[in-house]
Amino acid sequence: MASAEKVLGIGTTLLYALVNRGELTRVKIGRRSFITRKSLDDYLDRLIAPASAAE
Repeated sequence: MASAEKVLGIGTTLLYALVNRGELTRVKIGRRSFITRKSLDDYLDRLIAPASAAE
């Protein structure tokens, strides 16, 4: 989860909020939680798409 925070440039609270809203997919393996790369890519694409359409 920490690497997802670095990639997105956000804090832990916002990361968990995005997971709770269903905007990011969390995978648990044992006690550890991970955000999938596809989930990060899809989220970033959704952020970029409206900005590109406005130009």
